Amino acid sequence: MTERILEPGSTLGVLGGGQLGAMFAETAHRMGYRVAVWDPDADAPAHRTANHSFTAPFTDLGVRNQFANVADAVTLEWENVPAELCEWLEGRCPMRPSGAVLRILQDRIEQKQYLSSRHLSVTPFAVIESAPQLISAVDRLGLPAVCKTAKSGYDGKGQWLLRDTSDMREVEQIVKSTKPGHRWILEQFIEYVREFSILVVRSESGAYCVYPAVENRHELGILRESRVPASIPLDVAEKATELSKQTVAALQGVGVFCVELFQAKDGSLLINEIAPRPHNSGHYTLDVCTVSQFEQQVRVTCGLPLGETRLLSPAIMVNLIGEEVRSVTSSEGAYALHATAGAVLHLYGKRVIRPGRKMGHVTFTAPEALTAEELAHRFIKRIRRPA
Repeated sequence: MTERILEPGSTLGVLGGGQLGAMFAETAHRMGYRVAVWDPDADAPAHRTANHSFTAPFTDLGVRNQFANVADAVTLEWENVPAELCEWLEGRCPMRPSGAVLRILQDRIEQKQYLSSRHLSVTPFAVIESAPQLISAVDRLGLPAVCKTAKSGYDGKGQWLLRDTSDMREVEQIVKSTKPGHRWILEQFIEYVREFSILVVRSESGAYCVYPAVENRHELGILRESRVPASIPLDVAEKATELSKQTVAALQGVGVFCVELFQAKDGSLLINEIAPRPHNSGHYTLDVCTVSQFEQQVRVTCGLPLGETRLLSPAIMVNLIGEEVRSVTSSEGAYALHATAGAVLHLYGKRVIRPGRKMGHVTFTAPEALTAEELAHRFIKRIRRPA
């Protein structure tokens, strides 16, 4: 035993209080730990179960000290917290992952350059800081391409698909009108066979555990469904697993990481993005794995042995986006869902419904993958509202 062990009764700090923070907090409580949540949004779901709750901005130095005084170790549920805050905290207690890793991963340009310098396959890209650079980057990478803000942006926000030159006008205007110092990244659009993700957990001692590959499908930039196991050949799954482990090792990451991958038409594997935290596509682990991604987060934060990643049954996770949540909270909808064998509902407790906002998810489990798929697609058809 080389790592410092935090015993039950210790307080785990989490930066960010959304649904990922709430699921972490619930798991930590089950395992006997107290939780301190810091999220400037006082209505964030994780605050409701926190032992200590902080709602000041992340830049508040007084609250920074208060948070550090109660937390025996810290993790995060959102990669856009200030890296300097994480670096300051890790000088006082274990921080999983570190501020240095966060600095790399919260900037898409830094992330791509870092991985590329370690000879890890990424999508071809170019850095954009001005409208002329956008034009020259398109000339080099070709169209279609995807332009993204270097920082922030998620679920399709801050991203533009450029199919032809007419799509460039909006992005050109945005680049021209944004204050100096803002950066974007242009990525070559990949004609992929499938899009999938792999959860990798790495401890301070360098021990790993890896979950099965998950096949993902997006709609309008938002994850619609994740299926496990992914319908990919064994050799592809093995290559993807090894690439994901190499990626987290190259970062010297400690914590839970989600490596998002493309399988191109030529069979090659390309890294899309890496999340330094539990991931939406890993929610299935709550219902069909012996140890969930959130329990792994508690374990690695506390220096405990990593858990097994055994898959107990096939599953498909379906996100409830915006108004779709009403389809499972009405009396008729709730009855229909709970009458479905193998359906497990998770609501996030968000009080405000907004278009594109993830309000919950449903995991469909079954002994056979085809049965889970039929249940999930029948459900999606029911909840989908006309555009």
